[in-house]
Amino acid sequence: MRIDKFLWCIRFYKTRSIATEEIKKNRVSIGTSAVKSSKEVKEGDIIKIRKNQIDYKIKVTQIPKSRMGAKLVPLHIQDVTDKEQYELLKLRKMSQDYYRNKGEGRPTKKDRREMDDYVGNDIASDFTDWDDFFGETADSADENEN
Repeated sequence: MRIDKFLWCIRFYKTRSIATEEIKKNRVSIGTSAVKSSKEVKEGDIIKIRKNQIDYKIKVTQIPKSRMGAKLVPLHIQDVTDKEQYELLKLRKMSQDYYRNKGEGRPTKKDRREMDDYVGNDIASDFTDWDDFFGETADSADENEN
């Protein structure tokens, strides 16, 4: 079975065209070499896939006849991805959710005010007089001209 069709059949990618694009971008390899979409997959192959900024490794245990339900996928592949990769993914998700949970939408006015206070406009209000900002006074500027 072609590798693009295989990745679609095991539900790693939503469509075959997305799988083909990822293969063209050299994000899929068998062993150490990048592959083309037409590469045939055999039982026992270890496929490396770069997706969501982590490297997945799957071992082909059986070739499916066609696209299958998600519950049947473990019959055809074995996940041999390093645990460190999943920890990286977990850390990235946690860092994105530090402020708002997914689906909460845009910040409210209150949230915006809190963010502005945190970032602080204090710097701009402290230096309203440009001569003070640059460390010059009107007297010292007159002395420099003479």
